[in-house]
Parts: sequence; C-alpha cells; structure tokens
Amino acid sequence: MLKEIRKSVAFHTIGCKLNFAETSTIARQLIEEGFVKVTFNERADVYIINTCSVTDNADKECKTIVKRALHLNPDALICVIGCYAQLKPDEISKIDGVDLVLGAKEKFNIHKYISDLKKDSDVKVHSCEIDQADFFVGSYSLGDRTRAFLKVQDGCDYKCTYCTIPLARGISRSAELQNIIKQAEEIADKNIKEIVLTGVNIGDYGKGEFGNKKHQHTFLELVQNLDQLQSIERIRISSIEPNLLRDEIIEYVSKSNIFVPHFHIPLQSGCDDLLKKMKRRYLTNLYSDRINKIHSIIQDACIGVDVIVGFPGETEEKFLETYNFLQKLPISYLHVFTYSERDNTEAIHMEEKVPYSERKKRNKMLKILSEKKRHAFYESQLGKIKTVLWEHENKNGMMYGYTENYVRVSQPYNPNLVNQLEEVYLEKLDSLGNVIVRSAIATY
Repeated sequence: MLKEIRKSVAFHTIGCKLNFAETSTIARQLIEEGFVKVTFNERADVYIINTCSVTDNADKECKTIVKRALHLNPDALICVIGCYAQLKPDEISKIDGVDLVLGAKEKFNIHKYISDLKKDSDVKVHSCEIDQADFFVGSYSLGDRTRAFLKVQDGCDYKCTYCTIPLARGISRSAELQNIIKQAEEIADKNIKEIVLTGVNIGDYGKGEFGNKKHQHTFLELVQNLDQLQSIERIRISSIEPNLLRDEIIEYVSKSNIFVPHFHIPLQSGCDDLLKKMKRRYLTNLYSDRINKIHSIIQDACIGVDVIVGFPGETEEKFLETYNFLQKLPISYLHVFTYSERDNTEAIHMEEKVPYSERKKRNKMLKILSEKKRHAFYESQLGKIKTVLWEHENKNGMMYGYTENYVRVSQPYNPNLVNQLEEVYLEKLDSLGNVIVRSAIATY
C-alpha cells in the first residue's frame, strides 16, 4: 500500500500579538486535518500569510512575502488572510501568485477552502460584510515563543478617525470567562511560564461575551479570576486604553503575585486638540493621571506608550506639545507610528496634511526620546534583584530574557535555563543597551 503523502503548510504573520494567536490556532487546526507544518523558509505546498493593515508598510510587506513564498515554490498555493484581506480583498487578488483571499469570517475555516484548491489563473475571494463578523473564535499561540498570546477579546466599537480596525475586525466581543480560564490552563499544561492577554481593545472585555452587547463581566473580573490560577507563573497585560485602565485594575495588579508590573497604554498624541480630532476617549490630564497612579504604587513598573506622528493638523507647535508631554512623564519606552492615510477613515479627508519628510523627522525625534527613556529606566533597575524568563535563542554565545517588569537582560548561554524563571542581580548595561545579569544566588 502506498503511503499517503501529507501536504506541508507554512505560515507568516504580519502585525500584532492577536494575529500571532490566531495564526497559531489556525496552524493547529490544519495539523489536525493532516497537514505538516514547516517554517516559512522551507519549501511548502501551501503558504498562509496572516496580514495586518494598520499602516501602508503592512500592505507592502504582504506583497514582499508573497514573492518570497513563490521563490521557494512557484507551484505552491498562496493564501492571504487577516485584516488586509478583509479590507482590500480585490487589491490582494491582483497580486501575482495569490490563489485564495479569506476575510474576517472565513479565515477560521481555511481548511475547507484549501482542501480541493488548485493553482490556476482564477483567484478565489471569500470576504464577508464586516457586520457578519459578530462571533468570537478563541485563539492562543503555542510553540513559537517562550510566552503564549491568549486572545480574550476581538473587534472594537471605538471610532478613532485614523483607524481601520473596526472595519477589519468588526464589533467588540469577548471570550466567555470560563473558556479563557480553560485555555490558560491548557497553555500552562504545555510548560509555558508566561501568558500575554491580547485583543483589539482588551479593556472592553466582557462586552458580547454571550453574543449580546452588554458586559457580562469586566476586565477587572477577568484579571481577578485569572489571578486565582495556580498553574501559570506570570500573566502580562498587553495594550489597554487609558480610559479603561481603572484605578481598581492598577491597584489589583500592584498586589498580584501573577500579573506583572508592566503596562502598555496608547497615547497617540500629547496635544488635546489632536486627541479630539482623533476622537480618542480621553485627554492628556486623564492620561497623566493613569501614568502617575501606576508610578505612585508600583515604583518599578514598566510603562510603554503608543504615539502617532504626522496626524493632519499636527503643527510643529502641537508636535512639541506631544514631545514635551512625553519627556516629563515617568514612562519607559515608546512605540512610534508614522501616520499614513487609510481608505474609509475620517482622517483621510482632513486638511492640513503634514509633509512626509516632516513625519519622518518627528518619528526619528520620538524614537531617540524612546531610547533615552528606556536607558534611564534600565539604569534605575541596576542593583536590583528581579526574575527573568529565559528565551531559547543563542546569539553569539549569549541568551536573553525579560524580567517581570520588561527589562531585557542577557548572560552567557546555558541550555539548562531555557524557558526557566531565574532570580538574577541586574549588574550593568552592555553596549547594545541590554542589562547584563548574574545569578542572584551568588549575590545573597
């Protein structure tokens, strides 16, 4: 009897932690259907690209990845899923080599679409109206990293004038609380030490939990229930809106043994006029209150910030408002995004466009500020004892990991420490800006 030849599949994920969680879940589904997963650098029968569409760069990257896959195997099926696929399926269908485009509703049933798919000249496009994406599909990542990304929420009901995410992912909806607890325990059973809670707007957790628009639970209740787990070592909260980061959440995290002292809080602009134009749901006084609240009760907390430069109407004076606002705040690092015009958003029609050269200059200024903030934060941690989760990568004889408060540290590679938590003494900064550590045992 001839042995059945199993088809191979490779994945490439562009974008956020939520996309990584969903890619991993789709991969497990296809493995159950009989596919063999290989890396994206290997020849595969099927290549699946999970896309983002937050900026123009993500769209351009998709085209580059398609070319790379075809170079590895010109006869492979090329499937594009994710946010870009939902927003612009026709545009993707015109990319040479693409065979299948699946939108927000269809991507979780990809096995049904590729089982009999043949590579021919007709691109198959299956994209729903976004109001049909009103259901929740639980997802989490496994195997690709030391930590796991656990999806607790999807979609967004906010109407920020620059953002396409509601058009790409639909309304805000949440996983059922008990299902999240169950999935967290499944992750812990795989010997994963850290979970990162992820979603589009996780502070809105509880809305749509059972298919209705009301909040069945709050994000605080989710945190409190997960904090009771004995099987997981660390839980990290990913990006959370400042207006949804209540005092009670900050206070609870400050006392938790599982939730780590690390917050990532989008700002987008430090100018109130621009925040109003963006239709954000807070102003700078609320934002600074959140930061100062964290800093007052969790002294070593790491605080990351998202900020956009070059939004329409951002004059030099208004940009400097943002720069000076951030400079004064006790924050730890920045994620800087250059504004790019996105179809079907309010902002694309706004006047007072900022020249691209000016956007680039402002981006560079804030990235330099970010490095200064990160360096100052790391220096403030020297001489302290923290717990590191060591990663598997070996770079020139060194291994790396993150402390509970997100300080990136390094030491000589030791395979016995991979995926282990170790108490370490934060000794000094290396030339790359990482903190060199030594075992805390030798310090006591």
